Amino acid sequence: MLVVALLLAWEISARSGLVRSANWPPFSAVVVALVRGIANGELVAVVGSSLWRMLQGYVLGSAIGIAVGIALAMVRPVRYTLLPAIELLRPIPITAVIPPLIFVLGLEDRLKIFCIAFSVFFPIALNTMAGVASVDPIYEQVAKTFGVPSPAMLRRVIIPAAMPMIFAGLRTGVAIALIVTVISEMIAGQQGIGYYLMSMEFAMRATDMYAVIILLTLVAYAINRGFVAWEAQIIRWARTRDFAGT
Repeated sequence: MLVVALLLAWEISARSGLVRSANWPPFSAVVVALVRGIANGELVAVVGSSLWRMLQGYVLGSAIGIAVGIALAMVRPVRYTLLPAIELLRPIPITAVIPPLIFVLGLEDRLKIFCIAFSVFFPIALNTMAGVASVDPIYEQVAKTFGVPSPAMLRRVIIPAAMPMIFAGLRTGVAIALIVTVISEMIAGQQGIGYYLMSMEFAMRATDMYAVIILLTLVAYAINRGFVAWEAQIIRWARTRDFAGT
């Protein structure tokens, strides 16, 4: 209801002249632009290219983050070596990282993918470390009692038990990945949502700019709901799977 009320206030403020600005079109006009952009394929291409970069960076950052997080929790020398560096790099804003990286990686997709992976790595690695470190030792003792071999302990016991924390990091990483994708495209983009937003701003095409923002909001919501559904399935599997399973 709150969203509907805000959108209605947007429409009324533009139609009534309460807000007099060429850059504040009625919401209905934005919807028309959104439908037109989807119908002619322009916005589909824009959003699709951004989501493809986001997916590549997210998968890369997640894979490295989970692997490093497990190592941080289980191997003390790795923790003493890497954790200080992680804590040193983690607070650096991605907007401060992009300009120097342009000299190294250029303006191609590899820059955006690296920035996305870099950003999602930290919450995923730290959540994985916390999840693995918090696994109750009794789980391992029970697994050994049931004959689970030590090499399989990580896959059958530790990772399933740490899944809730791992997924907390993965879910945080999804939101960060989308944000960084748009920011990197704004700063060093030649296509994608961020580049399109900046282009529409400079061209004074406010209706098209708001249209892609609305579409981005809907896509972000859909991604979040899909991730929640996926998480519910995996977490249920992790909680019900016995230690001797395959």
